[in-house]
Amino acid sequence: MAQPPAQATAAPGSYSCPWCGLSSQNPGTSCPSCGAPVDIRAIQDTSGWTQLPAVKDMARIQFGQSTCQIEGTVVPVADVTLDGGESVFFMHHTLLFRDDGVSIDTVKLRGGWSRMFAGMPLVMVQASGKGHIAFSHDAAGEIVALPIQVGSGVEVREHTMLIASGTTAYDWVMSGIFFSTQKGNDQETHFPMGQFLDRFTAPRAPGLVLLHAKGNAFVRRLGPGETILIKPTALLYKDLSVSMHLHFEHPGGTWRSWRSWGNRYLWLRCIGPGRVAVESAFVPVEDPGLDLLGSSPATNRQW
Repeated sequence: MAQPPAQATAAPGSYSCPWCGLSSQNPGTSCPSCGAPVDIRAIQDTSGWTQLPAVKDMARIQFGQSTCQIEGTVVPVADVTLDGGESVFFMHHTLLFRDDGVSIDTVKLRGGWSRMFAGMPLVMVQASGKGHIAFSHDAAGEIVALPIQVGSGVEVREHTMLIASGTTAYDWVMSGIFFSTQKGNDQETHFPMGQFLDRFTAPRAPGLVLLHAKGNAFVRRLGPGETILIKPTALLYKDLSVSMHLHFEHPGGTWRSWRSWGNRYLWLRCIGPGRVAVESAFVPVEDPGLDLLGSSPATNRQW
């Protein structure tokens, strides 16, 4: 990968993080807002993707009066120290351990039947109190910290969230990315990146979201109208300003070769402006081996 000139590192006094864009005073070895090392160069390839620096072992992230320490490198753990007046929420299966002084309560989510049929959890869990509580996704990869400023937000592919601060607002929305196939009289709808997206915003105060990326995480900033094609299952997160739709490519030839799924290649087209992040380890899109009926707003191209 090409390596651009070194970015500004921490100096006595103020520091502006090139990764999350937030400023801090005397940050030490890592940004207190996102955990990124302060002494690392931006590694960028010629196509514009920037590798997000892995949060170093024992790096500490501040949110409100509470902190989160990232521990481990292969299967990282988010060890949260709650201040007492603050909280975090999470999916129950990510909980690793907690102190007795930390209480947990379930938070019901709207649209329970739809979430259940989509294979998503029906409840969110909220932790509050004073003490330690830790989380892990029980998989190799790295933790990506996303500070959310007031008035902004991100959409995250389902099952990648680790935790979010209590000041962060959570909602889930239809991804709108699907295609339908038919075999005889049987029709089936497929969602190559999942039926829903997790949406995080900060309506009143800054928030923090931690994601678990399988493999390594890469981010690209798209300009207005700029597009990129990515594997649907590789999407990690995107800014709310980024739109997307399916894009099918197929070989030129007979009408039958266009309809055959085996001769099509499926992409997710993302359209700027805004950030798009991907993870390098992803699940292959399964071949249903059926004729295509229709899809979400899409384009088709011959090669």
